[in-house]
Amino acid sequence: MTTGAGGSGGGSPLVSVEELAGLLGGPEEARPTLVDVRWVLGGGPRRNADDYRSGHLPGAGFLDLETALSDPAAESGAGGRHPMPSPERVRAGLRRAGVREGRPVVFYDARASLGAARAWWLATYFGVPARVLDGGLSAWQSAGLPVQTGDVHPDEGDVELTPGGRTLLDAAAVDAWVADGGQLLDARPSDRFRGENEVIDPVAGHIPGARSLPALELLDEEGRFLPGDAVRALLHEAGAEPATPSAIYCGSGVQAAHAALALEAVGLPSPAVYVGSWSDWIGDPSRPVATGPA
Repeated sequence: MTTGAGGSGGGSPLVSVEELAGLLGGPEEARPTLVDVRWVLGGGPRRNADDYRSGHLPGAGFLDLETALSDPAAESGAGGRHPMPSPERVRAGLRRAGVREGRPVVFYDARASLGAARAWWLATYFGVPARVLDGGLSAWQSAGLPVQTGDVHPDEGDVELTPGGRTLLDAAAVDAWVADGGQLLDARPSDRFRGENEVIDPVAGHIPGARSLPALELLDEEGRFLPGDAVRALLHEAGAEPATPSAIYCGSGVQAAHAALALEAVGLPSPAVYVGSWSDWIGDPSRPVATGPA
């Protein structure tokens, strides 16, 4: 399946702490809805919600990646560990978090923006204007701005979704993409790309033809996204051409969204994303697997 044209419209998909603070202090009708997407791999919904309650941006609702931004994983492995969620699931989660029609939304998480990037990619895929707080809660606190503890129960949102705002790939489309000479990027850590130290998925390696671009290497030491020159340098180092449209995958579609955000934030072509990613790819033993460097 391939849908959408990619991109979320004009302006940067990132918002700085300073800009966000200014927006929140402006006219009420222009203030973005804040949504906390705290997420730790393997932590589960209870851990994620507890982290949110321990301190979050004032007024921010909570959105759980595992239950609102992923369909349940299939026993067969089809769709991967975080399958593409149904529109109904995403709409219900966004509405619970207070997202309203015609009102911008800013997602954030603790620091690295992994959960926030997944929310941003899905929201904009479904036609909801969204941005990500660069550096997350950590950057907000470092700026000396206040946090709130406990639960926030926003008024129910009324957002409506229109799918197809980005290019979504499945395994067959990725296969065709590579066969046609398309540029494919793997956003997992480089050791997992090479097939080393695989502790999450039952098969190690990468999709043949992919290049390694670890998502977390696209951040600086404070968890903020790198500037354009640095991102382009990492792409060249990976053997990829920055100006060439890319398809991106990872383990289960979270780091792929993060890398897509990093590329789009510096003005590079909006990538296609294989949401099922490696955990979906290896669900069919007939699909080829490569190991070692690209």
